[in-house]
Amino acid sequence: MIACLGALLAIGFTGVISGYLFGQGPHLPLIVAPMGASAVLLFAVPASPLAQPWSIIGGNTISALMGIIAAYFIRDPIIATGVGVSLAIGAMSFTRCLHPPGGAAALTAVLGGPVVAGWGLLFPFVPVALNSCILVGLGLLFHKVSKRNYPHVVPKAAENTHQTIDLPSMVRVGFREEDVDAALEALDETFDIDRADLSRLLQQVELQAAIRSNGKINCADIMSRDVIAIGEASEPDAARHLLLKHNIRTLPVKDPEGRLVGTVGLRELSMSTETIAHAIARPAVARPSDPALSLLPVLTDGRTHAVIIVDDDYRILGLISQTDLLSAVAQLLPKEDNEIPAVA
Repeated sequence: MIACLGALLAIGFTGVISGYLFGQGPHLPLIVAPMGASAVLLFAVPASPLAQPWSIIGGNTISALMGIIAAYFIRDPIIATGVGVSLAIGAMSFTRCLHPPGGAAALTAVLGGPVVAGWGLLFPFVPVALNSCILVGLGLLFHKVSKRNYPHVVPKAAENTHQTIDLPSMVRVGFREEDVDAALEALDETFDIDRADLSRLLQQVELQAAIRSNGKINCADIMSRDVIAIGEASEPDAARHLLLKHNIRTLPVKDPEGRLVGTVGLRELSMSTETIAHAIARPAVARPSDPALSLLPVLTDGRTHAVIIVDDDYRILGLISQTDLLSAVAQLLPKEDNEIPAVA
């Protein structure tokens, strides 16, 4: 439904804006047919590499230019259509803006008749490039309002926050990037997904499989309930005292109504000389009913030492540390028939 609404607004406004800028009449089409196909990609699969801004603008414009060139040098329309689409694919691949509707833009340039012929080399820019730019601009606005990730930016790969050459802990086991490359080479297929997105997807599949296999343990089962917390108006020395006294790394910070506003640790406190309100970090939170293993990505990111369990009003119910989760995972390990005797 979001894609339908986006296409409705974008295609409609693209035609309206083009008509406003250049007028209406048979001398200039308000909007070219390939924009409909571009809208499908832009709003239905905005994460696709084929739907990014440069793919839409560059793909349509360059393809239309290839079609114009083919029609100019080849008088037979049948041959010109084949050559135009072929050149469009090559040009889009070379300029890294592959966009399926570009093939239609090339065909339109060849078979557009007197209207296209009258514009000549201007046709790829007006209306094709103009339509494409307006469509992308409206798409950017629509996706921002609907809170979708567009242009699609792949999150950075996990890094070792300790500045050593070791791989981050979450990628030391399981598949690696070279495994993804080997799988793609073995399949010998072209997939409409960014390679980095594919790795993220596979990692999420592994996590969901682990959660499904051990879904009976939730956060409420393993969380600490006697949570040491502090008010946001407290002084840094009081926070340091609590962290050292209770041997903890993460201290939840509450507002006067008792709601969670963030967390502090010794690192944050080292940069604050006033109240701890100036040192509060964004907290990692979860609900009591969340599967415990769903916290694995957070607690293995190299930065987060604890997740705060809150209710719907953001009041603190408990806390799960890395140790709590590790203990829970240890209980899930298969038990051997012959237990190893304890070392004295």
